[in-house]
Amino acid sequence: SLELGGKNAMLVLEDADIEKAAAGAVRACFSSAGQLCISIERLYVHESIADAFLDRFAARTRALRLGNSLAYGADMGSLAGERQLKAVERHVEDAVAKGAKVLAGGVARPDAGPYFFEPTVLDGVEDTMAVCEEETFGPVVSVYRFRTDDEAVERANATPYGLNASVWTESARRGRDVAARLRTGTVNVNEGYAPAYGSAQSPMGGMKDSGLGRRHGSEGILKYTEAQTVAQQRLLPMAPSLGMDDAAYAAFMSRSLKLMKAFRFR
Repeated sequence: SLELGGKNAMLVLEDADIEKAAAGAVRACFSSAGQLCISIERLYVHESIADAFLDRFAARTRALRLGNSLAYGADMGSLAGERQLKAVERHVEDAVAKGAKVLAGGVARPDAGPYFFEPTVLDGVEDTMAVCEEETFGPVVSVYRFRTDDEAVERANATPYGLNASVWTESARRGRDVAARLRTGTVNVNEGYAPAYGSAQSPMGGMKDSGLGRRHGSEGILKYTEAQTVAQQRLLPMAPSLGMDDAAYAAFMSRSLKLMKAFRFR
C-alpha cells in the first residue's frame, strides 16, 4: 500500500464551539511544524463566525513558542532541513506577492535555528497561488470562507488529494453527515487528525492521489492475503438438461431467476 501527500481541509461549521475549534486548528496545523501527511493546510470557516474564529486562531498561533529542544516548554520545532524551508518560503512569498494577507507568522526565524519558520496563517488565498493547491508540508495554513455545507464540501473535495479532513460542529449527526461526503481516507469530527490516526483498529490511507490501499484494521491485514473462490454447482447443470432444448432452457432460467429475486434468494 502507499500513503502519499495531502492538502487536508478543516471545515468549521457555524454551530461549532469557536474556542475549541481555534485551539484544535492550532494543533492540527502546527504540530510537528506541519510536517505530518495528515496536517491541516486548508481552513474553511462559515462566514458568520469567520471573523471571531480568525481573531482567536491568529492570536493562539502568534502565541506559540518556538524551540530547538527536546525539553518541555516549546510548542513548535524546526523544519526538517533547508529544502523544506525553501518550499515553505516559496509558498508564502508567492501568496503575499499575489495579494494574500498574513494574519500570523510569515517569516523565517534564523534566531531560533537554521530551519525555523513561524507558524503562518494566510487569508485571501486565490487559485493562482501555489499554496492553494500544492502541499506545503510545513507550518502554513490558508483560510477560506463559505456560506453553506454544500459549498464547503465541494471546495474541500476540489483537490487531487484525499488523505485526511476535519469537521467541527456541535451536532454529532451533522458532523457524520458532512464527513460522509468528504472524499478522504479519514475524517475527524471535532479534532484535526488524532482520533483516526490513533485508532489502531481503524483503516488508515488515502483516496485519489493520496494513496492506495490501507494499513491498520482488518483492511490492513487483508492486503497481505490472497482471495480464493470455491464454488460448487448444485441441482441442475448450467446447460440444457431434462430434455430441454436451448429455447426451453432459456425460458426456464429466466423464470427461475425471477422467482429467486422475488424470494430474495439472490
